[in-house]
Amino acid sequence: MSVDGPQTIFRDREDAGRRLGERLSSATFHDPIVLALPRGGVPVAAQVAAALDAPLAVFVARKVGIPSHPEFGIAAIAEGSEEVVVSGAAGRVGLGPGELDALVRDERAELARRVGRYRGSSPLPDLEARDVVLVDDGLATGVTAAAALRSLRGFHPRRLLLAAPVCSPRAAERLAADADEVVCLAAPADLRAIGAYYDDFGQTTDDEVAELLASSRSTTDAAPTERPVTLAVLQAGAIHGDLSVPGRARGVVLFAHGSGSGRHSPRNRDVARSLQRRGLATMLMDLLTPEEEAEDAATGRHRFDIQLLAGRLELASRWLAEEPATADLPLGYFGASTGAAAALVAAAAADGRVGAVVSRGGRPDLAGDALARVIAPTLLIVGGRDESVLGLNQEARRRLPGVSELEVVPGASHLFEEPGALDEVARLAGEWFTRHLGR
Repeated sequence: MSVDGPQTIFRDREDAGRRLGERLSSATFHDPIVLALPRGGVPVAAQVAAALDAPLAVFVARKVGIPSHPEFGIAAIAEGSEEVVVSGAAGRVGLGPGELDALVRDERAELARRVGRYRGSSPLPDLEARDVVLVDDGLATGVTAAAALRSLRGFHPRRLLLAAPVCSPRAAERLAADADEVVCLAAPADLRAIGAYYDDFGQTTDDEVAELLASSRSTTDAAPTERPVTLAVLQAGAIHGDLSVPGRARGVVLFAHGSGSGRHSPRNRDVARSLQRRGLATMLMDLLTPEEEAEDAATGRHRFDIQLLAGRLELASRWLAEEPATADLPLGYFGASTGAAAALVAAAAADGRVGAVVSRGGRPDLAGDALARVIAPTLLIVGGRDESVLGLNQEARRRLPGVSELEVVPGASHLFEEPGALDEVARLAGEWFTRHLGR
């Protein structure tokens, strides 16, 4: 548990959130997302999300109180789980047989109402392999936070943190068993009421929660606008691309298309949209001029000219490094078929400026001696039925000197046209890029 001091008093939840965000911003996070326990945790979490430059969402948990004293929690439940977390006080309140079950049923109905009120028909954001920061405005018994943390483990986060402006030391100690880290700004030994540590502890309304969530979504979840890019190629004309930059982008992925393909490839566009939802900018670029593409359709000569394709990829990389919207973003390459070889050759020549490479059904063997100079973390994705290409990828991986992995998608062919195969490619690529490009 990490505690700053016992005497902290906050003006209101926004002040508490700003100070908690300052405390957390000194740490390093991997693809973070901030989850608020509504309702009081949302104004605090909104400030934390702003400080971490992370998306904000709610995770609904409900305290189960006794009818005569609803704020006295004897149990808690959370969305995504059927578990009922029972506190040590449950046996001391004299509930009859079945009474706790009845109280839990009532709270489950309220929990479902709040999920619908705050999230509507939208699903909970993907939490797998991400750093999840769960935020509340204070922890007294900690039973509600415990229910939320135990449910969140089922979503397979990379790391699970619990943060609150004020907490009881005993609750924080117990919750350390369910969280990877508990962060509190104040942990007074004699804590009785969370509100005593706020000058203004007025109730947060459903409308305020909805407004804060909408405000956060407007800056983090807005669909990126695609804009055309044209790059001049000496003595050959121009190559064309499409750039999409989501709000608060954490990296940019440049696509290297393969044999006979280009920026309009529906498979690569599906992968690009998935990466954009993870906060990654994408650049889908034709590596051949229209004249070269026409010639290639007849002869197939240019699609295997790996040095030519790598040179065009390097040209696009230099443009991204000078474009204001992407200049400070870590760069990754996504290559398909022969484009994967071009991506590896360009990465080998980039002197560490490329942060990650992903190959889909690629021909990394065509990168030749450049494989031994690739230091960017490289993920090779191959279909289980693409046996000849699988062997080439296995051999190429042995020649890569840096971090690398080979993922085989069972039942998938070379083009990943089987149901769910391309979704798996997008998931694997998204996790690789967010792991290695996340800032």
